[in-house]
Amino acid sequence: MAEVESRSSYRPGYEVVAERILQFIAELELRPGDRMPTEKELATRLETSRGMVREAVKILSAIGRVRVHKGRGLYVADDDGMLGSRRWGGFFLPTDLDHVYMLFEFRRIQETAASRLAATNATPAELRAIETAVELCRQGHVTGEAALFDRGDDDFHLAVAVASHNQFLVASVREARRLQRQSSTIGLCGTVGGHAAEAVEEHAAIYRAIRDGKPDAAAAAAAVHLDNTLEDYRREIQRRLFG
Repeated sequence: MAEVESRSSYRPGYEVVAERILQFIAELELRPGDRMPTEKELATRLETSRGMVREAVKILSAIGRVRVHKGRGLYVADDDGMLGSRRWGGFFLPTDLDHVYMLFEFRRIQETAASRLAATNATPAELRAIETAVELCRQGHVTGEAALFDRGDDDFHLAVAVASHNQFLVASVREARRLQRQSSTIGLCGTVGGHAAEAVEEHAAIYRAIRDGKPDAAAAAAAVHLDNTLEDYRREIQRRLFG
């Protein structure tokens, strides 16, 4: 319990409990479909309240890590994504900083490649989809509508991947962003620091390079965007840890 209390000074207790449930699943090597302990049993094991466990389970259910079957209990969710499965090195822990950094390293590789290919392969319709996503993200930032910004952000990165005309990149970009959302939801309370305004302009720079058919410039702009996003995560984590 002491660990939950000490670490909840910068994160809500239910987020810490959600993280500990994921660690518990990993330590016991539970597989998709395996039944988990009840909320009461988890509360006892983790030395916390049942209400705290219930809130943590809601988060884990929303991000697809736990399934709740009414009347039957809790189960490890099927996690067939390439980065979430055991064949890719184990159970992804969204609050493990090493995992987060490795995820961004992977995103940098895949999205610079996708942007480079998109600058060569994008069709007029795909360019319009990228441009629309840039503007949606900008609108979300200007109006302060986080959900709109997030939707534009997701649409942008996926649209660039689609324009690469490489289905493996499309699948990996989608999966990596799904795991990043888990890190944001559990580790950062669904928020990231002050990078939103810069992100909008970085998206626009990537779009212009793709539109103008400049593969090297598109890849470089994507690398800048991913590096700055990771730095934003790092700053926010440090702020929460050290004030």
